[in-house]
Amino acid sequence: MTPNERIGRSLLRQEVSERIKRYILDNRLRPGSPLPTENELCAALGASRSSVREAIKTLGALDIVEVRHGHGTYVGGLSLSALVEGLTFRGLLGPDDEFGVLSDLVEVRELFERGNAAKIVGTLEESHVDELDALVDQMARGEDIVAADRAFHALLVQPLGNALVSQLTDAFWDVYTAVAPHLGVPTDENDTVVLHRAIIAAARTANLTAFADAVIAHYTPIRTRIAAARA
Repeated sequence: MTPNERIGRSLLRQEVSERIKRYILDNRLRPGSPLPTENELCAALGASRSSVREAIKTLGALDIVEVRHGHGTYVGGLSLSALVEGLTFRGLLGPDDEFGVLSDLVEVRELFERGNAAKIVGTLEESHVDELDALVDQMARGEDIVAADRAFHALLVQPLGNALVSQLTDAFWDVYTAVAPHLGVPTDENDTVVLHRAIIAAARTANLTAFADAVIAHYTPIRTRIAAARA
């Protein structure tokens, strides 16, 4: 295959991918909705079977569609898995500026929580705070601290009712926990419980200033560890 043929094939795949996405939007399909059969898609899109198959593979990698072998093709979960994989690979590829990637992730996570302090504190119910407390108790017992920490921050932003913020919070956590050990950024579980308790205490008293300060205090040691590993 010549370079021009490869370019033409890539452009065709991209065009058909866009047509499939447009089909999903025009027909108001939702995650989990079935797509037409391959033959039906070919007819509806005016595309060849090979180009439809290649487009499906591309969209499948992005979780826009999901191929269930033996059952058909469905609208995917539209997760941020591609973003996680891309950022993780960038962080694992080399340490030249990947410490900057980690710092950026930490900054965005902090902004999600500190910048939405009023809404988080104003929306948190007592039972919700009790769940956060239970997760910190789990950390204090040394029971799967990483999982409890992740669940804590996912639960903290849940009252925002913003699915994208929740997805990004999980995505950035996944990237950080995958890349940080590779770059030699240490973990320190000694201050984890105390820092999380401070966030809960501020939330219980609806003290916005204390909540924002507690969030900043939580992320400060992480920044310090990244800077130390980078030096």
